[in-house]
Amino acid sequence: MDPMTALATFSLAAALLTITPGIDTALVLRTAAIEGVRPALATASGILCGVLLWGLMAAIGIGAILTLSEVLYFLLKMVGAAYLIWLGLNMLRNAVRNGAPSALGLSPHGAPSQDHTARQSFAQGLFSNLLNPKVGIFYVSFLPQFLPGNCSVLGWSVLYALIHVAMGVLWFTALTLACAPISTWLRRPLVARFLEGTTGALLVFFGLCLSLERRVR
Repeated sequence: MDPMTALATFSLAAALLTITPGIDTALVLRTAAIEGVRPALATASGILCGVLLWGLMAAIGIGAILTLSEVLYFLLKMVGAAYLIWLGLNMLRNAVRNGAPSALGLSPHGAPSQDHTARQSFAQGLFSNLLNPKVGIFYVSFLPQFLPGNCSVLGWSVLYALIHVAMGVLWFTALTLACAPISTWLRRPLVARFLEGTTGALLVFFGLCLSLERRVR
């Protein structure tokens, strides 16, 4: 495969992967709808830092350890599943409280409270990505398929990771800004509770699926 064909093919595959709904999209949309633009962008930044780290680890060969170590894969899978379930249960708990905006981490005026900082949002996005071993396995198995012949594996792997991150920046920014015009409606107590509960249920579901998933070689 020549370099231009490899680059174009990877870019198309990465774009489709980026817009496919999943944990990352659910987290960013929920944060944008309930907490606002800044926390949502912080969550997206954490997710994309996780993507970049996985890409770099795959590029230097560390990610391949996951494909070789059953114990490491199992431990990371269970920690990641527990984290997702914990996040989801916290959101479900918030959703079943009374309808006051403060119950969902909002001030009475619908603005994000000081209890949930950009740093916390960033950490939430980062750990939800880094603690998912499927992302690491994906990078180890996905990137090599698009490497041109006689190329620098490290250089091209880093380039692909950066392209994937750039696409994520555009996608998550678009999702966040799309919520801005209807933010007042989205932060109404009943709507916020519904979004919080739905996202929480999805995270619990994803966590359970991750914990029960059997590794396929």
